[in-house]
Amino acid sequence: MRLCSIASGSSGNCVYVGSEATHLLVDAGISGKRVEAGLNQLGLTGRDLDGILVTHEHSDHISGLGVLARKYRVPIYATEGTIRAIRNNDGLRELDESFFCRVREDEKIIIKDLTVNPMHISHDAAQPVGYRISYGNKRAAVCTDLGVYDEYTVECLRGVNVLLLEANHDVNMLQVGPYPYYLKKRILGERGHLSNENSGRLLCRILHDGLQAVLLGHLSKENNLPELAYESVRMEIEMGDTPYKAGDFDIRVAGRNEMSAVIRIA
Repeated sequence: MRLCSIASGSSGNCVYVGSEATHLLVDAGISGKRVEAGLNQLGLTGRDLDGILVTHEHSDHISGLGVLARKYRVPIYATEGTIRAIRNNDGLRELDESFFCRVREDEKIIIKDLTVNPMHISHDAAQPVGYRISYGNKRAAVCTDLGVYDEYTVECLRGVNVLLLEANHDVNMLQVGPYPYYLKKRILGERGHLSNENSGRLLCRILHDGLQAVLLGHLSKENNLPELAYESVRMEIEMGDTPYKAGDFDIRVAGRNEMSAVIRIA
């Protein structure tokens, strides 16, 4: 089983998760051409896709969805609320109902040899979810676009081997930056985005010996820096009440416009 971020940031998100037999995308918020280029680097094409798991309907998660679905007849997995919101989008209104497969929070679905478990997240979208994907005893998760986390979030992410986790903004950069007040309030709110510090605190709750790699993702272009996200999360782990140190884990930052290294779950 392997995971690779094709793009991750406030301007577009697309993550590949797959096995030898099954190939999935979590979101398609970049152009179809960029998705294709990313898949090609993995030795795949759009024809190999078995499904696109959509977290929610915001444009940075679905902008390439229509092109890929129409061109390759790829099934689109999403919650009922997200599907309604997608079909209200002018560019996606004409997508046939047959493309959509409905999922529900905490109800697993099987896509060939992968098991997918949607999880509730707190974000200002119709019915947003994160995804946990497993192959036998190997587990990966993609969890971005959440304003807060709670015990449910922690429980859902316990035991994962690879995690792409949001570290969207540095609070100080956001507060002194150029965004209007209403937007700052939205991002900092309970249905906004996870800060670097809160990303590190959540990570501290789920550290375990089997955690192989962490990708910090969905960084804001205006309110964060890769180095700052990495150091903030690292410091939370160093100061956290856990038996672990940051150096015990492979922690990386997913790039906005470039692919991450492929992470293979041992």
